[in-house]
Amino acid sequence: MTNTLPDGNSPLIDCRSVWKVFGQRSEAAIKAITERGLGKSEVLKEFSCVVGVADVSLTLNKGEIFCIMGLSGSGKSTLIRLFNRLIEPSLGQIFVCGKDVAKLNAQDLRATRARDIGMVFQNVALLPNRTVLENAAFGLEVQKVEKERRLETAKKALTTVGLADWVNRFPNELSGGMQQRVGLARAIASDPDIILMDEPFSALDPLIRRQLQDEFRELSKTLGKSAIFITHDLDEAIRIGDRIAIMKDGAIIQVGTAEDIILNPADGYVADFVAGISRLHLVKAHSVMHPVAAFTAARPDLDVSRFSRTSPEADVDELIHIFLDGGQDGVAVLDDGAVVGVVTPRSLLQGVKGKEPGEATAF
Repeated sequence: MTNTLPDGNSPLIDCRSVWKVFGQRSEAAIKAITERGLGKSEVLKEFSCVVGVADVSLTLNKGEIFCIMGLSGSGKSTLIRLFNRLIEPSLGQIFVCGKDVAKLNAQDLRATRARDIGMVFQNVALLPNRTVLENAAFGLEVQKVEKERRLETAKKALTTVGLADWVNRFPNELSGGMQQRVGLARAIASDPDIILMDEPFSALDPLIRRQLQDEFRELSKTLGKSAIFITHDLDEAIRIGDRIAIMKDGAIIQVGTAEDIILNPADGYVADFVAGISRLHLVKAHSVMHPVAAFTAARPDLDVSRFSRTSPEADVDELIHIFLDGGQDGVAVLDDGAVVGVVTPRSLLQGVKGKEPGEATAF
């Protein structure tokens, strides 16, 4: 069975109402969940079963880096292992590259894991008795790719991640960050559509971690890869992700861009998560501007045409500099050459605080 959207474009991963329940009475627990609507705590109390993933639906689109974040025990690592069926789902459907993974036989599942999905864990698990080149080529060896071809492919992947001069070294000669690069090279050597990353950088020093975050994002975009990236660090999710999902108790609480989540947290849990995040480079002009019609109606005394101008994607930091340099009552936001909104000092401060201006707000 395949899954194609009406416009002909399929998400690379389409996860539909997926549950994973652990325990000897998991089947009875699932029946109670579907028939009686039991929650996680009720399932644990009545059936002694643990809900690892609770009714999760999400999609990964082509070319997208989708970050899933949450605290320890939130279900994020269980979820990522459901995508390539390292763990069997209890309920729901998961489509990978249009295929229902639950319906794949053993041979087709191995082929999907080998060709469609690359995976990098926190513990990269390099083989100590093999060279960096041989480790990077290991996935292709499992696929029974001819030796000369797989080594050449692995060498290109290692060059891509900056390890061209280390191909004949052994893992114990590499730093932690370099070992993670080998793991990434191994994942991309088979040219998968999807890369699954399970907290790959969490054990590294902060400076190396930030460097690898930037390198991974640039590499993914350059190669046109899509990725699910698991992390417990919101700063990391914001730095890497095009979209972010926040998990708690096995369920997804909110999905959106970093800007969406910071300006409109779904509940108090999410609000607490984002409370300490700097908004200087995340919140953009389009989120803190007033519609131009509302502004001109409320302030006919001000001539918008005399304001400094910027784009909808100008961030808070840039807007602050414009106000400091110009000393004006507002900044005009242009889209396709037309003024679509006005950022005022008050709406800018609301953006810094984490609120959208709203039409009822004073100008």
